[in-house]
Amino acid sequence: MAAAIAAFSLLLFLSVQGASPVLGFTRSDFPEDFVFGSATSAYQYEGAVAEDGRSPSIWDTFTHAGRMRDKSNGDVAADGYHKYKDDVKLVADTNLEAYRFSISWSRLIPKGRGDVNPQGLEYYNNLIDELVRHGVQVHVMMCHLDLPQVLEDEYSGWLSPRIVEDFTAYADVCFREFGDRVSYWTTLDEANVATVASYDNGQFAPGRCSDPFGVTKCTVGNSSVEPYIAQHNTLLAHASAARLYRGKYQAMQKGVIGINIFTMWSYPLTNSTADLKASQRFRDFYFGWVLEPLVFGDYPQAMKKNVGSRLPPFTKIQSEAIRDTLDFIGINYYYSLYVNDHPLEKGIHDFALDISVECRGSRIDPPIGQGRPTSIPADPEGLQLLVEYLNEAYGNLPIYIQETGYETKNGSLHDTDRVGYMKNHIRSTLTALRNGANVKGYFAWSFTDMFEFGSGFRSQYGLYRVDFEDEALPRQARLSARWYSEFLKNKEIQISEENELDGAGSHAQQ
Repeated sequence: MAAAIAAFSLLLFLSVQGASPVLGFTRSDFPEDFVFGSATSAYQYEGAVAEDGRSPSIWDTFTHAGRMRDKSNGDVAADGYHKYKDDVKLVADTNLEAYRFSISWSRLIPKGRGDVNPQGLEYYNNLIDELVRHGVQVHVMMCHLDLPQVLEDEYSGWLSPRIVEDFTAYADVCFREFGDRVSYWTTLDEANVATVASYDNGQFAPGRCSDPFGVTKCTVGNSSVEPYIAQHNTLLAHASAARLYRGKYQAMQKGVIGINIFTMWSYPLTNSTADLKASQRFRDFYFGWVLEPLVFGDYPQAMKKNVGSRLPPFTKIQSEAIRDTLDFIGINYYYSLYVNDHPLEKGIHDFALDISVECRGSRIDPPIGQGRPTSIPADPEGLQLLVEYLNEAYGNLPIYIQETGYETKNGSLHDTDRVGYMKNHIRSTLTALRNGANVKGYFAWSFTDMFEFGSGFRSQYGLYRVDFEDEALPRQARLSARWYSEFLKNKEIQISEENELDGAGSHAQQ
C-alpha cells in the first residue's frame, strides 16, 4: 500500500509540476462563473432497478432481451442509488464545482404520468440536498435515454405526439419539486444521435430498425421514417417543457434550461468545394437537426432537400412555439471525423444515407462501414473549432461541455492517457473561450465507472474506478481524479505539457 501511495504521489507530482514546458494556464484563467464538474446518468449509475417503486425503463427491457453485445444490464450498475452519499463526498473531496446527474422518469413517476412515487422523490431530494450541503452546483438532465417502458408500450414513446404532454407534465414535477435548489436544467440527452441509434440502426433502446440499416436484426421499425418522426416529437416536447419553465418557474427560481446534443467536428477530407459543402451538410444534419428549429424555428435547408417528405413539417404555430426555446446548448464531445462528398444514392434511405457523405476517423482510414478503422484519435483542437462554430452559428448562446472523456479497457488506476486527454481538452476549451466563444462549463465523463450504453462494462470512463467483481463495488481514485482535484484546488499551479501521452494529440494533424 505504501509503495502504491508513493507511486501515485510521484505520478501526480510529475503531471502537475513536471519539468516539461507548461501549457500556460491555471484554473484562475477561467472566469469565476465557469464551472468544472463531472457527470453520471440514472440507468448507467443508480442500479436498484426494481426497488422502491421504480418501474422498468426501455433500457431495462432492451438489456434483459440480451441486446447488449456483452449481455450486460444496469440492474446494479454502480449502485449509486445506495452509495450516493459516499459518492457526493467524493465529488466534494475531488474539489468538483458541479455535478450533473439525470433523473429516472420511471423512478419518479412509475406510470409515466400521474402519481409521483414518494420514494423516488425522496431519493432525488436527498441527492440534491447532499450536493447543496457540500457546496456543489447541481445540474440535472431530465431524460437520459431511459423512457418509461409503460409509455413505449402504450403509444410507442417518442414516435407519438402524445409524448409531448406526458414529458411536459413530468418536467413540471421536476421543476416544482427540485427547482428551489436546481438552476441548470437539460431536457434531453443526445437528442440527435439518440433518435438515430434508437430508431435507425437499432443500437439503443427501444431497438427499432429496418433492413438493411440495423446493426442487428430488428423485429420492428422503419429506419427511413421513424428517426425523423421521433426527433420531431422530441423537439416539440423540449419546447413545451421550456415554455412551461419560463412561464411558470423561471422568474422565481432564476434557472436556465437547454438541450444536449452529441457532437463531432467534421473536417473536409480534401479542400474541394464538394467536400467543403459535405462537411457543412454533416453539421446541418447532426447539429442543425436539433438546434436550427429551437433557435430559428425550422429544419436546415439541406435536410429539407435530401429528406423530402419524410421530414415532418412544422406548422406555423409549432414553428413559433419551438423557436427561441434554448437558454444554453449542452454538448457531448469525444472525437472528430473526416468527411467527403458522396452522391445521393437512389432507393430507400436512412439518416446516414440522407447526409450524402462518407466519414472516416482519419485521413488514411477507409470510410466507416467499408472496413475496420485503424483508430478514431482524440482531437482537442476539434473541440475548440466545434465550440467556436456553435457560438457563431447559433447566436452566442452559452455552451456547456456536458460530456467529454477518455475510454480505457484495462481498469488501471494509472490512467495517464486520460490525464493527457483532459489537459489538452481543457486547454482547447480555454482557447475557444479566449477567442470569444460563450462556453460556460466542462464536465468530465464520467465520475465513476458505470454501465455504458454502447459497451456495457467493457469500457471504463470513470475518474473513479469501480471494481465490478467485488459485490461491495468499492471506488478507487484514478490518477485522473487526483490530477483534476489538484488542478481545481491549486488555482495557480500550471499544467505540464505532456503531448507525448497517447490519445492526447491533435486530430487535425493526423
